[in-house]
Amino acid sequence: MENFAITRVYADENGDSRFEDITRPLNPEGEIGFLSEPEVAESVIFRKVPSTYDYDFHTAPARQYLVVLDVGIEIETSLGEKRTFRQGEVLLLEDTTGKGHKTRNLEQAVRSSIFITLA
Repeated sequence: MENFAITRVYADENGDSRFEDITRPLNPEGEIGFLSEPEVAESVIFRKVPSTYDYDFHTAPARQYLVVLDVGIEIETSLGEKRTFRQGEVLLLEDTTGKGHKTRNLEQAVRSSIFITLA
């Protein structure tokens, strides 16, 4: 079975943000490839941030997927763990409470991304 890799950012019982590597199973659908089960989305938000983007600790405004479209980012948890995410990678942001996470651009370039807010 095929899987789609996602990095989850969530708040633990102490309010600290953490990373978790998760997957969504993909089912064979013939000529159109492999598909996951549908998830209900509430909204889709297209975003561009300036090249100087360096956002201090914040929580996600809602449970949402973040799709990195071009310039990579670095996310730092409240515990100091850092990970980089490149073009095409997907995150599931679920730290809507707690201490939050930091986000910064890896390059001095305007960055584009998509947020898919979950129901």
